Amino acid sequence: MNHKVTPNSATAEAPDASWMPMIVIAMAQIMMIFNVSTLQVSIDGIASSLDISATTVGTAIVTYALVVAGLILLGARVAQLYGSRRVFRASVVLFGAGMAIMALSPGVITMIVAQVIAGTAAAALVPTLVVLIADNYKGNQQQKALGWLGGAPAMGIVLAFLIAGSLATWVGWRFMFALLVALSAGVYKLGARLNPASGDSAVRIDWAGAVFAALGILLISVGSDNLTAWGTLLARPAAPFSVLDMSPAPLMILGGIFLGQAFITWSRRRSAAGGMPLVSLEVLDTPKERSALFSIFIISALASATTFLIPLYIQVVQGGSSFQTALAVIPFSVASFAAAVLVIRLYERVSPARIARNAFLIVATGLALLGTVIRNDWSDTMVMISMAVAGLGEGALVTLLFNVLVTASPKALAGDVGSVRGATNNLATAVGTALAGALIVGLLTSGVHKNLIHNARIPIELKAQFELDSVPFISNGQLRQTLERTRAPPEQIAEAVRINVDARLLALKLTFFTFAGFALLAFFPAGSLPNHLRSEESRFETQQRASKPKERSAISPAA
Repeated sequence: MNHKVTPNSATAEAPDASWMPMIVIAMAQIMMIFNVSTLQVSIDGIASSLDISATTVGTAIVTYALVVAGLILLGARVAQLYGSRRVFRASVVLFGAGMAIMALSPGVITMIVAQVIAGTAAAALVPTLVVLIADNYKGNQQQKALGWLGGAPAMGIVLAFLIAGSLATWVGWRFMFALLVALSAGVYKLGARLNPASGDSAVRIDWAGAVFAALGILLISVGSDNLTAWGTLLARPAAPFSVLDMSPAPLMILGGIFLGQAFITWSRRRSAAGGMPLVSLEVLDTPKERSALFSIFIISALASATTFLIPLYIQVVQGGSSFQTALAVIPFSVASFAAAVLVIRLYERVSPARIARNAFLIVATGLALLGTVIRNDWSDTMVMISMAVAGLGEGALVTLLFNVLVTASPKALAGDVGSVRGATNNLATAVGTALAGALIVGLLTSGVHKNLIHNARIPIELKAQFELDSVPFISNGQLRQTLERTRAPPEQIAEAVRINVDARLLALKLTFFTFAGFALLAFFPAGSLPNHLRSEESRFETQQRASKPKERSAISPAA
């Protein structure tokens, strides 16, 4: 909308910029969401097509997320160095190449490679989206654009599950990835409409910091993903190595945390010496910024775990199609989107700290309800109610926390805010999915072991054929096919299937209750978020920033 200049105007106001760049930015974000959502909603189809277990598809999701998380800080600096539009368009082409490989993938190795390529592209895209908004919009338009960017994931997930679920059921999961190739081509072409902000040749990339950050995230993600296979404490036979009989998984997690602390220390020293750190630590200066990041990590991990476990249950346990999975998950996504839209208005009347605490309680209630209502004949009504409750809390938190993080830092640090938020979100996605898989398989193994050992109907010879160190989360049909290759009579096969059904249901219940507990753990830390209303925020921020010494800006004026 153009502002009309009147003779009484003291100064002429510039007209509003076109919203086309925002459409392009939103399309790029939705494109990345479709990749992960298609993996989630097509778990059984991909597993059957590539002859792999359902949890291996979860490994592909973890791979994508950890690559994004590990390289995103570096991606923000690359975009700053070479220009946001140039890096944006190049990354879109690379992402499209990854989707093409995914669509043609003949096996699990190719699938993982495709997700590594897509994750590398997304690592540059995610922080660039925030910078592009700063490059293309100013003032009130910029605030609106940032709000829409924060709410875009919720809407994107609704579309992704519905479209991907439909295509995976009636056409095949490969067709959805082929469509993403076409979408990336369209986004690349429309990317020419973005403001051609030039790069900053004065930017220097902190390669030591990049190594610390990438290795730390990699170790945490890989360690979390292999807690069950390699051992939670003592090493199992599948572990690649052991240290005094200890599993490498917890050691890798501890090593990743250590490298994360090393990254922060190194960045502070580099900044104090007048150098440019990989990310400005000014975005982590205050307790509310750290609380916002911690809360983003918790809710992102819980959301990724939920949207991984629900398709796993519906497709593997109930034998439902991808479309049925999409219908089951859509109440979560629609509720999330509705909450994302409404929370902005609520933000004007209630403090972020109060909103966040109540939202975490709602998420915990929804997850506990899921754990309560799960049955092997789980009804659609209970799916909708449980998922909607959890979705309401998740959507409110995602949008609220993004706005808190953006408004807490100067606009010149848009790239740093985007990269830190992206790194936190994707590390949480990797850890959440990995922990969901580890918990579900670990609890299933324990349940099968307990019931199998003490079951007199199953002979010792058949018990010996079960791999009790890691029982895969498979369907009844897959289990029957495996047992039919043994000498077990039909009645023993039926008993083994019953054991698997009961243990699988108990594992899902306990997993959801565990994640409900994680949501409650974030209740008190969320109290460190701002306790003032949004109308008071500008004055509060000005006073707070004025009381701190100036730090060298790590983002060019163009950002």
